[in-house]
Amino acid sequence: MSETAMEQANVSQTIAEEDRLRADLYDFLGVLLAGPPDQALLDKTKTLSGDDGELGTAIGALSRIAKHTKPPAAEREFNALFIGLGRGELLPYASYYLTGFLNEKPLAVLRRDMAARGMTRAENVYEPEDNIASCMEMMAGLIRGRFGKPASLADQKTFFNKHVGPWAGHFFTDLEAAKNSVFYAPVGAVGRVFMDIEAEGFRMSAE
Repeated sequence: MSETAMEQANVSQTIAEEDRLRADLYDFLGVLLAGPPDQALLDKTKTLSGDDGELGTAIGALSRIAKHTKPPAAEREFNALFIGLGRGELLPYASYYLTGFLNEKPLAVLRRDMAARGMTRAENVYEPEDNIASCMEMMAGLIRGRFGKPASLADQKTFFNKHVGPWAGHFFTDLEAAKNSVFYAPVGAVGRVFMDIEAEGFRMSAE
């Protein structure tokens, strides 16, 4: 095992199970929103199950619809939602949701905070960093310690409240209700409920 792999393994052992599960869900949403799911991801999604709570119910609905979704249909849906001819039905960027325009101040603030935490944009990724998939991946990375040691709850809260909380819930609500959403409707439900849970958890952490 390489030194880096050993460090990552040691870090993973220091993360509470609850935080691992949070990071897993952030990562999962990030992957689903970064591009259309292939068969392997659909197969993984089919196996998910949840309890009777609101999040579990949303995850169960996503699992059921994944069983009836094929990659070509998922790709058409993804393109209609996020790409389209000129633009998709939704614009999944913090700048757009917070200002009505792309590449505005929220993106500049995010880039400053990314640099301060040692976060860099992946090679061959040209989208603005304030897209929803990247924000989900950043939250997972902070929890897991991808950018150094795992972020404290206070630092996670600061990042969430600045870059995720003010807009991600609105985006997921729009995704859930979008006219082109079929597979992505329960993705929106999972994201919406999860953002509410995270916001409440961070709020309670200050009490």
